[in-house]
Amino acid sequence: MKTKQHLFLDIHAIQTLPPSNINRDDTGSPKTAQYGGVRRSRVSSQSWKKAMRNFFNINGEKSDVGIRTKEIVQYVADKIIEIDHSIDVEAALKKSDDIINKAGVKTKDFKAKALFFLSDTQARQLAQAAIDNISDKKQLQKLIKSGPAVDIALFGRMVADDPSLNEDASSQVAHAISTHTVQTEFDFFTAVDELSPEDNAGAGMLGTVEYNSSTLYRYANVAIHELLVQLGEKKSVVNSLKLFVEAFANSMPTGKVNTFANQTLPQALVLSLRTDRPVNLVSAFEEPVKSSDGYVSKSIDKLAKEFTKVEKMVKKPILTFYVSLEDGGELSKIGIEKNSLSELLEDFSKELVELIQE
Repeated sequence: MKTKQHLFLDIHAIQTLPPSNINRDDTGSPKTAQYGGVRRSRVSSQSWKKAMRNFFNINGEKSDVGIRTKEIVQYVADKIIEIDHSIDVEAALKKSDDIINKAGVKTKDFKAKALFFLSDTQARQLAQAAIDNISDKKQLQKLIKSGPAVDIALFGRMVADDPSLNEDASSQVAHAISTHTVQTEFDFFTAVDELSPEDNAGAGMLGTVEYNSSTLYRYANVAIHELLVQLGEKKSVVNSLKLFVEAFANSMPTGKVNTFANQTLPQALVLSLRTDRPVNLVSAFEEPVKSSDGYVSKSIDKLAKEFTKVEKMVKKPILTFYVSLEDGGELSKIGIEKNSLSELLEDFSKELVELIQE
């Protein structure tokens, strides 16, 4: 099923973080990037996509979230037993292993050789095929590709064993970067041994934690026409996009979260629908924001101005909604303000229903 036009959703956010280390490298340091000649705080797209998938898992339906695992044989075997209680565990494992290999996914010792991304629906379809003794590879691969979970459709699936099982992602999520230059700082800490002798004044443990604070620009997009092909019906697409936007706004990577309690929300969220191509507005911050009295308002204004500037190169969006915790400013010039995220999602969904053409 295809739309009669290309339709892209752009999501932009400005979000401030206090001292934190939500995404660190192999040395434990907060991730950074050079941009515009200066060092920026960075949160990888993989980190935030994982947080979004966790949000899907908590707030969506079971069918919204796939399972990424090497234990695919056990996962499908469990479905076989759920469907047919007369099949014992050993027989279910053998049936599962056989059907998965026939579909083109290689296993060893009842485990996939690489992580495999599978939806609950797809696992059940494979389980039923195993019970029915289906052996045709094309038919089995069709079962693996049909009924993808929302996160598989949005974030994609790569299968090295058989590229025909790949699922092209309909969304793109950018690495979040700070709108300004940052410096990494160090928190020195000690821990007391509470059972040590009273005459021992030393600490039981010494250490340091690296952190920084930043105001981030975050961006993601979804090719709505591609998502419609994957999910097959307008209602599923609209509900999935609502969940995607809600997850984008409310999720937070969990790195060192118990240490820093950095549970913030976006100060501004902008949704746009475009018919030509998606547009990342990080160029607004190629020249870093400079401020001694906060970065949020200045970052929001720069984002809004860049939104207008790029119209010299691309078509104007057919729809733009935004919600902001800041009063006034440049955002009022680019779209329609909503009073809350829930109102934005409700009105956005109504517009989508009219715009998506099956």
